[in-house]
Amino acid sequence: MKRSLALLLPLAGALALAALLPQVKASSHREAPLISQDPTADNTDVYAFVSPADPSKVTLIANFIPFESPAGGPNFFKFDDSVLYEILIDNNGDAVEDVTYQFRFTTENRNPNTFLYNVGPVNTIDSPNLIVLQRYTVSRVEGPRRTGRPAVVGSNLLTAPNNVGRNSMPNYPALANQAVMPLTGGGWVFAGPREEGFYVDLGRTFDLLQVQPAGIDSTAGFNVHSIAIEIPIAQLTRNGARPTSVTDPAAVIGVWSTASRPQVSVLREGEAPEQRGNWVQVSRLGHPLVNEVVIPRGMKDRWNGSEPKGDTQFLPFVTDPEVARLFTAIFGLRVPPTPRADLVQIFLTGIPGLTQPPGVTPSEQLRLNVAVPPNRGAPNRLGVVGGDLAGYPNGRRPGDDVIDIALTAVSGILVPGFGVSLGDGVNGNDAPYLDVFPYLGLPFPGNR
Repeated sequence: MKRSLALLLPLAGALALAALLPQVKASSHREAPLISQDPTADNTDVYAFVSPADPSKVTLIANFIPFESPAGGPNFFKFDDSVLYEILIDNNGDAVEDVTYQFRFTTENRNPNTFLYNVGPVNTIDSPNLIVLQRYTVSRVEGPRRTGRPAVVGSNLLTAPNNVGRNSMPNYPALANQAVMPLTGGGWVFAGPREEGFYVDLGRTFDLLQVQPAGIDSTAGFNVHSIAIEIPIAQLTRNGARPTSVTDPAAVIGVWSTASRPQVSVLREGEAPEQRGNWVQVSRLGHPLVNEVVIPRGMKDRWNGSEPKGDTQFLPFVTDPEVARLFTAIFGLRVPPTPRADLVQIFLTGIPGLTQPPGVTPSEQLRLNVAVPPNRGAPNRLGVVGGDLAGYPNGRRPGDDVIDIALTAVSGILVPGFGVSLGDGVNGNDAPYLDVFPYLGLPFPGNR
């Protein structure tokens, strides 16, 4: 844990290593064969962190719909009315959710006789000039998500509209802020478009593995759709209290997000599809990059449909990762021997003394120690690897450089005698994050 980055690989070599990972796409963006054809149900990123503006709360964010073009009209991107979106919390380490927040959306087309998204300037999120309006309900389920009884904590809430452009939305920051809604029992929720806060170089990776001295943010200029909740810490812990000690058994929570669709969709000519049957999970995300570079192609769809309690079936891919073998085979990089207990801690059990709950059942979750205060001074983009215990893999903040952290971790940086600093040459986002909830930046406008 206290090991410093004493061994540094030359930048060109680090970029070459990153370039040899053809599945490192933006975190969970089109990562598996089936979900790549279903973008409105595709988890792209999950964030979990103690709120810098209010350390008594935790912010949880689940992003969906990869690579949204801001100018994607006239049918701008939106949440899918037929998808059940969920954010799940395991607060006792047994690989089963203890608290689940569920989100269902309903779209209203106020004027079917126009092709426009809005017919005039929009200054309020329920403006009569806004033609496409989306509302949603938030439910909290205690216990297993499919057998527990949901309690509605927010109903008839409005999403933020898409940022069409300066003529349509003359003051978009104020407009989007109206979509921050209170939840029954405390906390806040936001749903709507946000700027793509994940940064990575994709272009040179796929163009015959080019190596350049600096990377280009391939996700720059794109938006995503975010569901964000800011919840009092005491509502998420196993004992209903806010821990003050990092070693408190109740201090660690595990977080992941899923999207599910009805088992059957019936199509009839000239009619809207009819949805029937039980919910079937089609997408899942906790840690960034696990389904991209840890899980092999033949298992990716199974991963998306699985639950953390069944993650032992994926253990061999963590203890003997393909990425580490590529490091050795192609570049001669010396990595720790298998089985990789260090990667099991990062991805499956949590790090002892920081993110590992007592009696933990190994499972892939984004684990957060809620007693670690936020770094409000100078957060280090390398998180725990960079000595900042408030960053990834202790949860994940919007600015954490998860590509560099993951590559460096796979090289063995947490194992004495191993590890080099690796990266893709992109060290920051193309747009600023917010200092307050919902923290991800404002979406780019369609008319720039």
